[in-house]
Amino acid sequence: MKVLLHICCAPCAIYCLNALRSESFRVLGFFYNHNIHPYQEYVRRRDTLKTYADQVDLKVIYQDEYDLETFLQNVVFRETDRCSYCYHSRLKYAAIVARRGKFDYFTTTLLYSKFQKHDLIRSIGENIAAEQGVPFLYRDFRKGWKQGIRISKELKMYRQQYCGCIYSEKDRYCKKPLPH
Repeated sequence: MKVLLHICCAPCAIYCLNALRSESFRVLGFFYNHNIHPYQEYVRRRDTLKTYADQVDLKVIYQDEYDLETFLQNVVFRETDRCSYCYHSRLKYAAIVARRGKFDYFTTTLLYSKFQKHDLIRSIGENIAAEQGVPFLYRDFRKGWKQGIRISKELKMYRQQYCGCIYSEKDRYCKKPLPH
């Protein structure tokens, strides 16, 4: 069974990849993250994933266009609902790639983070699956949170401190976070 794993970053991929491989899935990674800001952060996350993928023999498709403008155009004046657009755009593209590649499933490392809106990700993934004709493989990868952190630190992997968008970066540094 082939699964396309949308990957937001290498640290989040560790547990997800191990869990899927333990279920005998053949995993192919997919890096598409037009939300990440600034560009240097995007490059650092991409390059960290490239290094990790080489270490664990993971093939990854890199949709390597830094299309921040499209992300911003779609969330401006809708900042409180930005995560919905962000999840939807990345999962939809992953589902399209999975359908074209004749994958059995698609899923995402977003399901690993305890800081993401897990139920929303699942709902969006399942709706896109119905629309695109490729099943969304739901797994609650959060149970591997501590294991993934431990391994990423052992590997001296770059570990970011915010989800990636300019708004979450602001939340990181400002006392009053934007509402989600």
